[in-house]
Amino acid sequence: MCEVPRVRVGIMSEPAIDFVLNNEYKLGEESYTGVQSVRCVDGKVEWNGVKYDDLHFVPVNEESDSFTLRDVTIGVSFHWRRKENQTFRGALHIIVEDDKLTAVNILSVEEYLLSVISSEMSATASLELLKAHAVISRSWLLAQITPENTVAASCSCDDHPRYRELAACNTAGELVKWWDHDDHKNFDVCADDHCQRYQGITRASTETVRDAIKATWGQVLMQGGLLCDARFSKSCGGVYEEFENCWEPRHHDYLVARRDGEDEMDFPDLTREDNAAEWILSSPKAHCNTNDKEILSQVLNDYDQETTDFYRWSVEYSGEQLADLIKRRTGDDYGRIKDLQPVARGTSGRLYKLKVVGENMSRTIGKELTIRYALSESALYSSAFVVEKHDVSEDGYPAKFVLRGAGWGHGVGLCQIGAAVMGAKGYDYKQILLHYFIGADIDKQY
Repeated sequence: MCEVPRVRVGIMSEPAIDFVLNNEYKLGEESYTGVQSVRCVDGKVEWNGVKYDDLHFVPVNEESDSFTLRDVTIGVSFHWRRKENQTFRGALHIIVEDDKLTAVNILSVEEYLLSVISSEMSATASLELLKAHAVISRSWLLAQITPENTVAASCSCDDHPRYRELAACNTAGELVKWWDHDDHKNFDVCADDHCQRYQGITRASTETVRDAIKATWGQVLMQGGLLCDARFSKSCGGVYEEFENCWEPRHHDYLVARRDGEDEMDFPDLTREDNAAEWILSSPKAHCNTNDKEILSQVLNDYDQETTDFYRWSVEYSGEQLADLIKRRTGDDYGRIKDLQPVARGTSGRLYKLKVVGENMSRTIGKELTIRYALSESALYSSAFVVEKHDVSEDGYPAKFVLRGAGWGHGVGLCQIGAAVMGAKGYDYKQILLHYFIGADIDKQY
């Protein structure tokens, strides 16, 4: 790979989209600037009274020209969900998908990374942390664009994740499914947490971010000469989760359980319920177990800092609230909820199978994000939790449920808060990366 690849990023999908061409953009031979509006009509893109199959606006000067999309939803299905105007460099492609318009930004991988680093964490983070994140984000992205060059693609199975169904089991008694990059057909990645946060040049970048991109230009995580599928989340909760417990059942040797601390092998078997409960209900020492506001401000953007209890947390529901929530979030009417029973936990203590026992029905659900969606109006911080039942009636129905949990996100790969702490302790970016991606190599692709 000699040239810097380009990436197609799906930004938003709405029946109508308002945007501003802040500089001169070309559509065919014509030039346009200023406020524009498009809407989906009869399966076409209607713009200025004319219907098109799609619209492709190309900047005259790619390095400086930009466009602004209005009312972009960020934090889709998560607790920080909101709308904001966002500005992007590169080309803008308006396409039709499922009777809506999708705005797709087309730009170079390195320009994309400049935004991702600033969007995923504060642009004021330490240089070594930013370098580490640049390598991870680049690795993950190139793995999505060129899946034939990833470690996963070396498997001889004919069910490569890009082409397979995302539900492993869907019966009356069990629903196990997951979400991944496979959902996107007409672009490479989306702009939200489902893939990597990408908010264009909306988030202020700094020279430090640019230095991190330049210092790691083209560097990626590899294993056996193939790209690693480099994942990351906010806080592992003390021990890393393994890939197969969150996504397709494929093991990756570089994504295995370790303690997020100095002694990486010092951790209990959290697949056991007794060990998981003890771990989650305590506050074990780990890199990501920190309340240092200066360090946290490096990793967390303003809206992420609204979350203050990420390492150990709790939520409470009355029996009525929980029954209503699960009905609305899953579409299944369990009736009154009698129990939430752990069925299977991963290496970090995260549940990837949970049995919901109700008055009308019982069903085992998974994997971790399915569980998180079912038990929150947005998404529960993580699926590493234990259940407390209070004021149980004579017929076995609790009046209150308390979920006490650990970590924020899926816990696979790099732990962003733990990595920030490592950077503050003086670790360089290669040491940080190899702490989280076991036995991987750092190679230059272009």
